Amino acid sequence: MSAFRPRTAVGKAAMTAIIEHPTDTLLALDFDGTLAPIVDDPELAYADPDAVAALARVGGLLGWIVLITGRPAAVAVRLGGFRDHAGFESMIVLGQYGVERWDAATDTFRLPAEPNAIAAVKDEIRSVLETHHAPAARIEHKGRAIAVHTRGLDDPSGTLRRLSGPLVDLARRHGLVVEPGRQVLEIRAPGMDKGKALRSIVAETGARQVIFAGDDLGDLPAFQAVQQLRDQGMPGLLVCSASIEEKALEQISDLLVDGPAGLAAWLTDLAEAIMERGRASANR
Repeated sequence: MSAFRPRTAVGKAAMTAIIEHPTDTLLALDFDGTLAPIVDDPELAYADPDAVAALARVGGLLGWIVLITGRPAAVAVRLGGFRDHAGFESMIVLGQYGVERWDAATDTFRLPAEPNAIAAVKDEIRSVLETHHAPAARIEHKGRAIAVHTRGLDDPSGTLRRLSGPLVDLARRHGLVVEPGRQVLEIRAPGMDKGKALRSIVAETGARQVIFAGDDLGDLPAFQAVQQLRDQGMPGLLVCSASIEEKALEQISDLLVDGPAGLAAWLTDLAEAIMERGRASANR
């Protein structure tokens, strides 16, 4: 699908503003399912090389590139290879839904301490999985969160539904919340989400246009934040990295791409459109 043809009027208007004023534009995006493919082992979810290269290219044209992920910031930086790739010199990675931060310009991390409640959940969660007949579910300790993955099990969707209630109960007992995703349930501290993180970084940078690209329910608050910013007069473009597993974002997106490979193609189109606009302006 061409980057030049968003399917909504607000998306078309935002695309025009982005191409005409790229240095005033902030591009924010999710990691898993958007920049990196979804795989059984989250530790092996490296960013798609073509998507990274396209992101770096467009990063030299736009004002700001910001990754907003549920991953720990250090893990996202490692799996993305952002330190090793030209074009990310001013990138910002907001990890754990915005609680953690990495600034490429200084190569520094801000990493608040793990909540005590997460350690308590870590001690209990294995017995919860065994009680509810899911001992093979993968547990991922993210530092400030505990994720339970059912991908790779015989009935991943059914197991996820069966675990939902017990994990919500476990989270509530410790003052935590559950964040659903693609064949994953994540227990984490409340108070921050991708929408709040996006609004905060937009305010910090002073961006005049915003793009957000995501793929699942954890990205919904960021989509809603862009919709709110549009209501306040800021051009905003919503890009869904579509999949057969999660359809929640498709209906509210301006543009659909086919996973990380589709994102790479779209980012390449966007870079070429911006450069063509610049050449046309220079020749006037």
